[in-house]
Amino acid sequence: MPDLDCIVAGEANVDLLIDGIAKLEFDKEKLAKGCGLTLGGSSAITAYNLSKLGATVGFATVVGQDLFGGYVEERLASAGIDLAALRRDRKQQTGITVWCQHGKRRAGMTYLGTIAGLRPTDLKPAYLRRARHLHVGAYFLLQGFHEGAAKVFRQAKRLGMTTSLDCNFDPAEKWDSGIREVLKHVDVFLPNETEACRLASVSSVKDAAADLATLAKVVVVKMGARGALLATRQGMRRYPPVKARVVDATGAGDSFNAGFLECYLRGGTLVESTKAGIATGARSVEYIGGTAAFE
Repeated sequence: MPDLDCIVAGEANVDLLIDGIAKLEFDKEKLAKGCGLTLGGSSAITAYNLSKLGATVGFATVVGQDLFGGYVEERLASAGIDLAALRRDRKQQTGITVWCQHGKRRAGMTYLGTIAGLRPTDLKPAYLRRARHLHVGAYFLLQGFHEGAAKVFRQAKRLGMTTSLDCNFDPAEKWDSGIREVLKHVDVFLPNETEACRLASVSSVKDAAADLATLAKVVVVKMGARGALLATRQGMRRYPPVKARVVDATGAGDSFNAGFLECYLRGGTLVESTKAGIATGARSVEYIGGTAAFE
């Protein structure tokens, strides 16, 4: 019998949050009003918050053998996450994203490092058998995972697992990397509005959701302050947001994933899971950093 509710696979890094810089300019030094170092990475935030919400979680990822890698590993372990599939890379540094926030706007800069290092072989059948569900996050950043991704998802389905996927933004803006083949083996796809429209090459989120629902069984499009759109081949419905005092939107979509999956894995309906995702995402934005609301 599986001893884990969910295996999350993807990237883990640190987020350096800089607040209050209106404009960066080359050859000039600017002062910030605030600064913080937190656990980063879409997949890592989802895994952390899902565990904090009560699910038993394993995490397959790659970190460097450096200061940031040690910090990431310590933070994940503090949430009770199983790290048997965490791999330490001696050659690459742990990735980092620097977020510069000014009011409600922000800009990010990422050094990939180990972020792109996850490989299909990191998800061995023996490890997959330990869980009921597989969730892969930040698909487009996982460059070393793309070639065998569909095979991993097919294998998970053969083992009787349910599956979910979040893609995040494609830095190359090609919106391919084999993702449509992968989606044929995905039970729940969790893009945001921009990602869904780019993937479907349409401007309407409803048209995008309808297109993507011909591939994945269920598509849940995260729409931020406008709630979420739940789509299947039978139809679609939008669910309203939960009011929140927005302090920092870092990790809001990843927290949505955690809330959705926690309810889904407890046997919640798709509607209940979507509403749980909305509520969890709203809870996240009231704190600085993607995991602070769940400490």
